[in-house]
Amino acid sequence: MNAQQAGERILQLTAILNEHNHRYYGLAQPTISDYEYDMLMEELIKLENQFPELLDQNSPSQRVGGQVTKKFPVVRHKYPMLSLGNTYSKEELQDFDQRIRKAIGNDFEYVCELKFDGVAIGISYSNGSILRAVTRGDGVQGDEVTTNIKTIRSLPLSLKHKDLPNEFEVRGEVLMPHKSFQKLNEEKINQGEEPFANPRNAAAGSLKMQDSALVAKRGLDCFIYGLFTDKPLFATHYESLQALREWGFKVSEFTKKCTTLDEVYLYIETLEQLRPELPFDIDGVVIKVNDYAHQEQLGYTAKSPRWAIAYKFKAERVATRLLDVIYQVGRTGAVTPVAVLKPVPVAGTTVKRASLYNADRMAELNLHFLDEVFVEKGGDIIPKIVSVNHSARPANARKVEFATHCPECGTTLERQEGEAVYYCPNSEHCPPQIQGKIEHFISRRAMDVETLGQGRIEILISNSLISNIADLYDLKYEQLLGLEKSITDPITLKTKKISFREKTTRNILSALENSKQVPFERVLYALGIRLLGETMARKLARHFGSIDALMQASYDELTSVPEVGEKMAQSLIDYFQQPEHKEIIERLKKAGLQFETQKEGVPKEGPLNGATLVVSGVFSHYSRDEIKALIEKHGGKVTGSVSSKTTYLVAGDNMGPEKRKKAEELGVKIISEDDLETLIKQ
Repeated sequence: MNAQQAGERILQLTAILNEHNHRYYGLAQPTISDYEYDMLMEELIKLENQFPELLDQNSPSQRVGGQVTKKFPVVRHKYPMLSLGNTYSKEELQDFDQRIRKAIGNDFEYVCELKFDGVAIGISYSNGSILRAVTRGDGVQGDEVTTNIKTIRSLPLSLKHKDLPNEFEVRGEVLMPHKSFQKLNEEKINQGEEPFANPRNAAAGSLKMQDSALVAKRGLDCFIYGLFTDKPLFATHYESLQALREWGFKVSEFTKKCTTLDEVYLYIETLEQLRPELPFDIDGVVIKVNDYAHQEQLGYTAKSPRWAIAYKFKAERVATRLLDVIYQVGRTGAVTPVAVLKPVPVAGTTVKRASLYNADRMAELNLHFLDEVFVEKGGDIIPKIVSVNHSARPANARKVEFATHCPECGTTLERQEGEAVYYCPNSEHCPPQIQGKIEHFISRRAMDVETLGQGRIEILISNSLISNIADLYDLKYEQLLGLEKSITDPITLKTKKISFREKTTRNILSALENSKQVPFERVLYALGIRLLGETMARKLARHFGSIDALMQASYDELTSVPEVGEKMAQSLIDYFQQPEHKEIIERLKKAGLQFETQKEGVPKEGPLNGATLVVSGVFSHYSRDEIKALIEKHGGKVTGSVSSKTTYLVAGDNMGPEKRKKAEELGVKIISEDDLETLIKQ
């Protein structure tokens, strides 16, 4: 067979296999046996190996995986992936319905869909072929997982429909069916590995695996529930779903149009009853206004569309026994009580522990040891005790009293007036506080020290290599190489082995060296000063200009800074008065960290010098934080609200309508991100 004949046969096999994939995985209507399918696939792979120049990246053979992805690049969404507002009650659903009717009248209909319990994904197509698949991430940007997404057999890699637009994106949910989940966990148990807690976690973990061949074996599925194009192709959401099904995408058969709220209620009740029989997990129902013109009219809040809402099923509630209460200490010294329970299955996982939040919540429950308690999973995720069966309490049951001393260091606990939380005041020598401070210091929004996660910090502390943040910059290659330890999570009780191999060790030391370039405002936030968040750390760094000036500032000087209150000012003074903190800062200075910046009052040279800007909405080329940084870099000042002093309102997609209204009333010029870039270039 020559190359031309091979090419013709490859095209023929591709069309046949794509059709059978759609029939088997999309329609559940197979027309050939598994053996016949495998023989066709084997022939295709053989031809592609013989003529590698004819291999198409979207060939059906690519579904078996084999490509290895070392790093998943972060990609900005062309169309932001907004979250949905949630409700658990019909009363709130009625309020939602009334808001819709008040805005657009009574002549509209809803589309009701399943709320899949999986991983949201956006998949772009170009000229009929899959181009890119990106996870939701933070809604503005996510991780590209195209290679792994291609292993999902229900998802078409290429399309041949006559009405296809050249460029479009579909939104959907990647999930792991119960059958695949059970098989995967059985394999993990047989291999002595920890099984996944639920199908959602298994799906999320699978999408981030480096070897796509392993992903292909996990049996993931994908339902599509949205179409995005630059120009609308259809008048309604329901029409677009019908088109997606015709194009070859897997669209849920349970999607239904409803014209009244009673029909929506009936749909919810029906699906809640069907939920245990479905071959995959759902955690509620999504209700959307059908007409796209109505959707546009209703608009968006900063985070979610006003024309859609998710009705979430109430969490499963089960009874079990309270065996004990233990206490966890966080990085700020806050002490959280945790209930130890007789193991009980709840919403697909075995629950052994549940958070009790604080002393007030414990007192409200009036807990006694061996009480029968009722447990739910908040949002089907976090276990919590919701009530106690007092009638089943043993006669001699002993009341649970909140701890008086720190369970880690024995220090007497303190409680600030007006606060619900008890604290361990031994902040510099209490082991979990030490670990928590270091973990905060290396976190992404602080010093961003890659590869040095929670487990490795614990190993370094247990080997007496570090006891504070400054010790990190004294670490040596020979100290780290070969360290290892099994780490157990205190809530889930899952154990994993952490080790320092050669590559990991070099990466850690390199990341520590790179962190010396992190700007002062983030270094200040990384210090972990109580009550000091990212925003105020940035304002203080710019106001005082250096750590020395900040450390010498008086109480009055601190409170004169906008938004610095009495408690924060006192917290800063208390922190800088401690000799241990002063010593750590001096060591960090010597290590080369950044402890100076430009004062806020000093004019910056730039095209936006003297201008005050407000930023609102979601942007195509930048995140909101990046837009603000760009403005400040070029001399502008960013504020949170529109006033007569505002020079420009930088408007992105789905911006707040109140800010636009205020800007128009005051005559403030509204500009786009492209306009902003033009201003900067000028």
